[in-house]
Amino acid sequence: MSHGTIKKLTDRGFGFIDTGHGDLFFHQSALQNATYEERHEGQSVEYDEGESPKGRCAENVSVV
Repeated sequence: MSHGTIKKLTDRGFGFIDTGHGDLFFHQSALQNATYEERHEGQSVEYDEGESPKGRCAENVSVV
């Protein structure tokens, strides 16, 4: 698993993780151990990098 920090959350159910070498998109359906509403910007997370039809994305996102 890779580590990063939630950089931005939107009111549409998706956000971006700062990976240290660029931002990575994630959808609320990728969250593992909490709801989207329990996430906040600046929170440390672990994730797997995956592919979506639109490119790279974060999967299996969980709080560290």
